[in-house]
Amino acid sequence: MTRTASCPCGALKAHCEGEPVGVSVCHCLECQKRTGSAFGAQARFREEQVTVEGASHQWSRTGDEGTSATFEFCPTCGMTVMWRNDAMPGFIAVTVGAFADPGFPPPKRVVYETRAHPWVEVHGIEERWD
Repeated sequence: MTRTASCPCGALKAHCEGEPVGVSVCHCLECQKRTGSAFGAQARFREEQVTVEGASHQWSRTGDEGTSATFEFCPTCGMTVMWRNDAMPGFIAVTVGAFADPGFPPPKRVVYETRAHPWVEVHGIEERWD
C-alpha cells in the first residue's frame, strides 16, 4: 500500500510505502504553534518507506528535551509535510492531516498530554509520554 501526503498546493509530497511504524498526537506548545491547531498528529515511517517529491524549505528547532527537529515545508504554500528528529535517526514523521484520509490509522501514543486543551480528548491511546 502506498499513501501520499501533500501540502495543499501539491508542490511537496511524501509517498509512503506500507504501514507507519507509529502514529502519535503531540500537545506541546510548539506543535500547537506549528500546526495552528490544538495539537499535532504525525505518522512515523522508516526513511526507506518514504519518497519525497518536490522542493522543500527546512527549519530546525530544539525541543524541550534538547533534541533537534528539522521540519520540511512547501516553499509555495508553507505547509509542513514532514520532519526528522535527531533523537530518532532513520525515521521521518509525516503530518497525518497531509494524507487527507479519515481512514488513516489512529494514534496510539500521546505526548505532552498535560499541555492539552481541556476540551481535547483522544481515544484509543496505549502510550502516554510527558
